[in-house]
Amino acid sequence: MARITASVYTSHVPAIGAAMDLGKSTEPYWQPLFAGYDFSKQWIKENTPDVIFLVFNDHATAFSLDMIPTFAIGTADQYTPADEGFGRRPVPTVYGHPELAAHIAQSVIQDDFDLTIVNKMEVDHGLTVPLSLMFGERDPVKGGWPCKVIPFAVNVVQYPVPSGQRCFNLGKAIRKAIESFDEDLNVQIWGTGGMSHQLQGARAGLINKEFDNAFLDQLIADPAAAAKIPHIDYVREAGSEGIELVMWLIARGAMADQKLETATAQHAPTVKHRFYHVPASNTAVGHLILENN
Repeated sequence: MARITASVYTSHVPAIGAAMDLGKSTEPYWQPLFAGYDFSKQWIKENTPDVIFLVFNDHATAFSLDMIPTFAIGTADQYTPADEGFGRRPVPTVYGHPELAAHIAQSVIQDDFDLTIVNKMEVDHGLTVPLSLMFGERDPVKGGWPCKVIPFAVNVVQYPVPSGQRCFNLGKAIRKAIESFDEDLNVQIWGTGGMSHQLQGARAGLINKEFDNAFLDQLIADPAAAAKIPHIDYVREAGSEGIELVMWLIARGAMADQKLETATAQHAPTVKHRFYHVPASNTAVGHLILENN
């Protein structure tokens, strides 16, 4: 059967992708940030999965304000990097796993979560920057991504957005779906976005190190409590875009220590790497790797 072996959590700041694409990653401003992913690049080489289930939010690329699904799963066989107004990022096409994606959709919808099925979609920096941070620079023609990717888009742009508890419970349903897929696949689930940041208004540039690190502590040791954080706390403490952290709860809910109706709770996951850095552009960057035991 398929299995989730690890979860990865990372910010997906667009300026990080630009720094990589323009050859600025070794400049004094950017070098400390990229150094925080040195361990991760080696770890992913040694633990490359067959499939990544990548939770991200679209930034008005695949979806506009005319139609915003709360949860959308990509079921296509490939996804082209989007042009977000300054040309397509020079990164490889993302190849999906339609069979597993369709199976997850079937299982999760039967578990009473409403998903939008997306058979054609371009993917923006929300998805490609995490891939670049973990796998490094890849030639778009000769050096494709080393595994399949299932994009899973969450609306954290236009209110109302899903609660942390809803996302956490969804993660449990996704784990159940993956573990019932009748193929021997090594799957990782990635939660992206955040950490604290605000892009507009009087508090533009807000960064809250204390909240961010407390969230990381809770995500590791008491994710059920993190799932109960109300929307207003994210906005008040982490800025208007801090709400993106609910996507991390989907990945955490999918880890093996979260009890399901069909399985007993297991040991807490192993923390393989933890990193926090400010600022990247005007955003706090958080990163975590957890392995299932």
